[in-house]
Amino acid sequence: MLVQRLGAPSDFDPLLARVADARIVMLGEATHGTYDYYRLREQLTRRLIAECGFSFVAVEGDWPDCDRVHRSVTAAPRAAADPLVALERFERWPTWMWANAEVARFCRWLRAWNVDRGQAGRAGFHGLDVYSLWESMQAIFDYLGEEDPASLEAAQEAYRCFEPYGKRPEEYGLASRFVSARCEEEVVRLLARTREQATADGADRFSAWQNAEVVAGAERYYRVMVAGGEESWNVRDIHMADTLDRLLDRYGPGSRGVVWAHNTHVGDARATDMARAGLVNLGQLARERHGDAAVVLVGFGSYRGGLVAAPRWGSAAETMTAPPARPGSLEHRLHELLPERAVLVFDGADQPDWVTDTVDHRAIGVVYDPSLESRSNYVPTRLGERYDAFVWCDETSALHPLPALTTPGELETYPAGT
Repeated sequence: MLVQRLGAPSDFDPLLARVADARIVMLGEATHGTYDYYRLREQLTRRLIAECGFSFVAVEGDWPDCDRVHRSVTAAPRAAADPLVALERFERWPTWMWANAEVARFCRWLRAWNVDRGQAGRAGFHGLDVYSLWESMQAIFDYLGEEDPASLEAAQEAYRCFEPYGKRPEEYGLASRFVSARCEEEVVRLLARTREQATADGADRFSAWQNAEVVAGAERYYRVMVAGGEESWNVRDIHMADTLDRLLDRYGPGSRGVVWAHNTHVGDARATDMARAGLVNLGQLARERHGDAAVVLVGFGSYRGGLVAAPRWGSAAETMTAPPARPGSLEHRLHELLPERAVLVFDGADQPDWVTDTVDHRAIGVVYDPSLESRSNYVPTRLGERYDAFVWCDETSALHPLPALTTPGELETYPAGT
């Protein structure tokens, strides 16, 4: 195991050496609201793009919202000249995950880097998640209205099926448990039509196909979510893994992707108690599909500090303070062993016990109550199996959300808010 103190972007050199041959690098976070995680991911991702030729960044966000950012950072026609404008249009709660100053700074850098290159060599910014049923439906209507009016009928049939449930797809999921309310056939027809069209060249065609995939994934997600338990989690992470694979195919042979998501999605679920509950996740699926050598999973963690979260699902974001990690946890041990900032690269057979043993590893979602810290927010983890590397921040500060118009989110995700 290699331990490198972090003070400058160049201190990531040992980690960049580890990713030399990787096609996928996933960068995690222990919370969705910590400045330090976003800032360090930004520093590392800049180097992955500029020095290692990575093709795109894919985040735990909605496809339509992120597609506006993608169009801005790649200087597409009629796109916002400033990515900040696109980020300020994020409306789905929790907006602060991506509509924040830290992401805006990275996206401004990415646009500046891209405009000096030909269109084919520009790095993209994409969303992996499954929630945006209605937004994706609208995006499909907008595309078909301009490019393929003959296919509008399939989109209209899918829309009419969901329309009785308003813009609360969880109501559709609830109804499907008791009556014949499923929209699967309409969604499959829509997906088949847009998939056929996507075989032709064009970013807009690919985006329409991906929006149809989101509609299909959302239909499955909301149908199983109302039953509770772990199945909806698997539907969501499989959708994200499938989206990542489509992006790699879209960018072509030799393309490479960076993923930004929570540790619970990035770190291999087989090295946690998630596996006993029947859960899979994005990091595990990427390793299984592409091979361990092609995938580098990087976790992030801290001992204490500020973050942005909400006290309840759908409520306003607040700046909170995570207390010191509980005794016996991974974070408590790293607080005693490591400097303020460090990157750990796991390699070789000679590993300390806290890397190979199962220890509690902190995970904070968008909903957080610091008073419950002593009995929640920890995932039993074998660190060296869950990740290939780990970025340590002993004390953190909260990120800086942009002003955003927030609309209510869906039912709470499983596990809570990650």
